[in-house]
Amino acid sequence: MVRRNTRAVGSDAENFAFHFLQRKGLIPVRRNFRCRFGELDLIMQDGRCLVIVEVRFRGSKSFVTAGLTIDKRKQRKLIRTTAMFLAWNAQFVNKPVRFDVVGINADARGHQSIEWIKDAFRPNDASL
Repeated sequence: MVRRNTRAVGSDAENFAFHFLQRKGLIPVRRNFRCRFGELDLIMQDGRCLVIVEVRFRGSKSFVTAGLTIDKRKQRKLIRTTAMFLAWNAQFVNKPVRFDVVGINADARGHQSIEWIKDAFRPNDASL
């Protein structure tokens, strides 16, 4: 069995999520925004709302679904990175921000299912 490198698997998962969300009517804003705090996989627009999308992939040997893998530490990292994105992109500052998770789960045969968790978490302070 040939193992694919993690970067290629992650890139494929992001592409799958990107096209899925576009079919659901979200409009792309930016992909793979990076700064010193971290990375935002997908930034999209849903109506007036700016949507920060974290994409997670889990293979068949995983005990939890992809959507359940965003812990408090990762949430804080995403929130800080989003604050930096907003600081550098003033046109989005007054838009409401939503944090979504798109989980892609693969079974033993390689069949993929997708779970879209809208509004997966919210900042618990006025950081945005």
